[in-house]
Amino acid sequence: MIVQVCIIGAGPAGLLLGHLLRAEGIECLVLERQSPDYVLGRIRAGVLEEVTVGLMERLGLDARMKAEGLPHDGFNLADGERLIRIDVKELTGKDVTVYGQTEVTRDLMEACEERGLQVVYDAGDVALHDIESDRPSVTFVKDGIEQRIDCRMIVGCDGFHGPSRKAIPSGMGTEYERVYPFGWLGILADVPPCNHELIYANHARGFALASMRSDTRSRYYIDVPVTEKVEDWSDERVWDELALRLGPDAALNITRGPSIEKSIAPLRSFVFAPMRHGSLMLCGDAGHIVPPTGAKGLNLAASDVHYAADALIRFFKRDDADAIAGYSDTALARVWKAERFSWSLTRLMHRFPDDGPFERAMQMAELDYIAGSRAAQTSLAENYVGLPL
Repeated sequence: MIVQVCIIGAGPAGLLLGHLLRAEGIECLVLERQSPDYVLGRIRAGVLEEVTVGLMERLGLDARMKAEGLPHDGFNLADGERLIRIDVKELTGKDVTVYGQTEVTRDLMEACEERGLQVVYDAGDVALHDIESDRPSVTFVKDGIEQRIDCRMIVGCDGFHGPSRKAIPSGMGTEYERVYPFGWLGILADVPPCNHELIYANHARGFALASMRSDTRSRYYIDVPVTEKVEDWSDERVWDELALRLGPDAALNITRGPSIEKSIAPLRSFVFAPMRHGSLMLCGDAGHIVPPTGAKGLNLAASDVHYAADALIRFFKRDDADAIAGYSDTALARVWKAERFSWSLTRLMHRFPDDGPFERAMQMAELDYIAGSRAAQTSLAENYVGLPL
């Protein structure tokens, strides 16, 4: 097979990029090692910035998102006694949309056949070759038969553990990493949310987050040590802990119910720089990871896709090699700002094992400052809705 661009990974980033390129007449193919059902079974983020919403609008794939998504004008910080509301609409003129990543992926998947975007699922043993040349290739195994794709550019949208970043020779990039000493224990349940907006809570017992996927499906999290096992947390134990950490007002409105998904996700901050090597570009988790505090993961991947699509379109349609050369610097400028916000909000809302009374007092002082400062709230709101592209 011969295409102009081979995209590795059929999550929302890979599919978004594929659709954007096909809309411009660029031949591309998407490879995915998992099945479609497996991809749709992954439970991920649900808060979309305007950049992500804008890409779906640009593709004309926003109808269901507009019908079912929940516009949010603000979010809340809790300190154990009160809710501090950050009115992002009033402070920035923008809002965010609550619409699950699974639903974004579904919308993109269902449009592939009609729009001529070829996706190969269940592609095993994916390997990248000659990425430092102008004629790279990708091999994979499908139904026991090895196949080869010849292309001009490869884009890795295959996550932190995928083969794309690993194909870059040792010493040709720098890894920046912070692994956190806790994970997020998440519970998904078909119950109405306890608040119409998200609540990020800092409690003496630890962090909690009240979120939702719809008016009838709720997503909650608490932080737990990385040594915890999900089977040790019964639904009742999780609900009890949430009621304590979210504070009395939220606790009164929590509707309990059986979990339909429960898992523990580790937290890390990670950046690989540069995000391009030769004929390979990295997007999303292949190039960076943010802790989920602040909901930047999917949105940061979407901004990568925006920059990558622009660079590839200029390269193939205008023969602009500088666009490809400048991709990494352009993407990383926004990546590092998002990393800073996610790290700072994580540090503010979580209790680290080495924290003592001083660190706890500093967190409370910061939250109290935010509660009374329009400038502080504006800074939070600007970062929460997403910085300009």
